[in-house]
Amino acid sequence: MNRRSLSTEMFSRQLAQTTRRHFLQGCATGLGAMWLGMQSGQNQASASVPLLATDDDPHSVRIPAKVKRVIFLHMIGAPSQLELFDFKPDLKRLDGENCPQSFLEGKRFAFIQGTPKMLGHQFPFKQHGESGAWFSDRLPHLAKHADDICFIKSMQTDQFNHGPAQLMVHTGQPRLGYPSIGSWVTYGMGTENENLPGFMVLLSGGRLPRVGKALWSGGFLPSVYQGVQCRSKGSPILNIADPKGTTRDHRRAMLDTLRRMNKKSYDQFGDPETLTRIEQYEMAFKMQAAVPEAMDITKESKKTLEMYGAKPGKTSLANNCLLARRMAQEGVRFIQLYDWGWDSHGASKSEAINEGFKKKCSDMDKPVAALLADLKDHNLLDDTLVVWSGEFGRTPMRENRGGTEMKFVGRDHNPSAFTIWMAGAGIKPGMTYGETDEVGYNAVTNPVQLRDFHATLLHLLGFDHKKFFVPFQGLNQKLTGVKEAHVIEEILA
Repeated sequence: MNRRSLSTEMFSRQLAQTTRRHFLQGCATGLGAMWLGMQSGQNQASASVPLLATDDDPHSVRIPAKVKRVIFLHMIGAPSQLELFDFKPDLKRLDGENCPQSFLEGKRFAFIQGTPKMLGHQFPFKQHGESGAWFSDRLPHLAKHADDICFIKSMQTDQFNHGPAQLMVHTGQPRLGYPSIGSWVTYGMGTENENLPGFMVLLSGGRLPRVGKALWSGGFLPSVYQGVQCRSKGSPILNIADPKGTTRDHRRAMLDTLRRMNKKSYDQFGDPETLTRIEQYEMAFKMQAAVPEAMDITKESKKTLEMYGAKPGKTSLANNCLLARRMAQEGVRFIQLYDWGWDSHGASKSEAINEGFKKKCSDMDKPVAALLADLKDHNLLDDTLVVWSGEFGRTPMRENRGGTEMKFVGRDHNPSAFTIWMAGAGIKPGMTYGETDEVGYNAVTNPVQLRDFHATLLHLLGFDHKKFFVPFQGLNQKLTGVKEAHVIEEILA
């Protein structure tokens, strides 16, 4: 190779190692470096917690609050509030009649066309507890906890398709690329167990949510704060075991070498994701011992397994609810459960309110009630917040397709009214906030936007939603977005 070719090759190698950070530091006589420093200062001041790039331990506990952890139960597909919690006597009277045109004008539906029929409650309702909360007969176990639960029956969203609506619930935005609630929470609070991730995700129902892992993504936050998906059947986390022939000492020596190499890379380039990589390797090493222990429900008593309806070795919401309690005991900060199969359009037997929906209720009722009881028994409900939700509600009219009534009974998507309930730390038990109209179609008293729900959740965890932000792409990004949000003071204990 001649001198000219060698010089070109060396220049190409140097250029390949040059990052945008190097460019900014060297350009405009150092003004770029000043700008970078200002951005770092803003990042650290914005959320009142340091970013990973300047934090020796990204999982350390930062902000003490009454709520120490969250268990979030999301029923993927949007269960019908009109068959569970929102009792409307007028629906029975209107059952089978043509839907009033005033209900249809200016509305967008996923499937309804023409003039559908009104659809009464498919199951009987009864009041329970001193609070007199309404439950359908599909939830006999959960109804026993009526006085522990705070219902918000006036929830609203601006999305009527599943994927964007699920993103709205969990990230505050209908688009990909934003941090989930669990990521914001662990970013702000850290975790109480250095051997387990602060944000863990459990799935049941046989399918991923529509937008998949975007629902537990770290978005533009350091990736160490994204959710870790676990399994209740087989290996708790994929690829967590060492290859055959690899000992713990071998693994430790390899990680020590990687740490030195990554630290050298960070000292040279200053990329905060390099520190994330170091931390993730260390966390994975610790998890190899801690996760199998935390995820082993065979250690639970026969009585506890029967209370949940849990069966070791199976994938089920029952197993995941029991695992949620175990994770709460281990100090996991945010525990997310997704249960697929609640999209009751009536397009098939499995999607029919009078068929598949009944089975989903049976699969959900016992373990969720057991979770509340078990948290109480372990003195965890006093500092644990339990949240139950779908992504929107269902219509008070029966779904039709092509203007024709279908064989099975179903309801279309309704973003104008749905129910979320919460129980545990910081929440007034045995109360209902908000109200829908006489047929459960629109929120008419104390309507609650998702950003208000998010503001309230952050408040319970010790954060001011207006000040908890991260500068990104020219905007102070918040879970609550750019529109005005309000803490729901009336439901706070």
